[in-house]
Amino acid sequence: MSALFLISMLFGLAFGQATSFCIPTEYIMHVERKECTYCLSVNTTICAGYCMTRDINGKLFLPKYALSQDVCTYREFMYKTVEIPGCPHHVTPYFSYPVAVSCKCGKCNTDYSDCIHEAVKTNYCTKPQKSYVVGFSI
Repeated sequence: MSALFLISMLFGLAFGQATSFCIPTEYIMHVERKECTYCLSVNTTICAGYCMTRDINGKLFLPKYALSQDVCTYREFMYKTVEIPGCPHHVTPYFSYPVAVSCKCGKCNTDYSDCIHEAVKTNYCTKPQKSYVVGFSI
């Protein structure tokens, strides 16, 4: 192998890892409870973006744990809590949700992430909508 080919191959591998684009991204989440009168729109941040992955040709010969690929997931996050307006007294009106502080490319942890392949298309309100007004961190 020529030195130029080897250097360009190493540069390509290093640049490929550096181009992972996994960052906190603004997201509007709609929160409602069937007992409450209103739906609440909450601005938050989620981890979204592209992570460098490789598909291994010898899949049949490897154990299942070796086949997982990196996804854009939380490095640091905190929980915030909002109060859903219009709830009767017997219903807890508080809803807690994660806010991404920083993100990383890594294995998906089902303890705090939804690791499904298809997006859930239920992010809308079926009740009158109110914007987030009252909230506090836990």
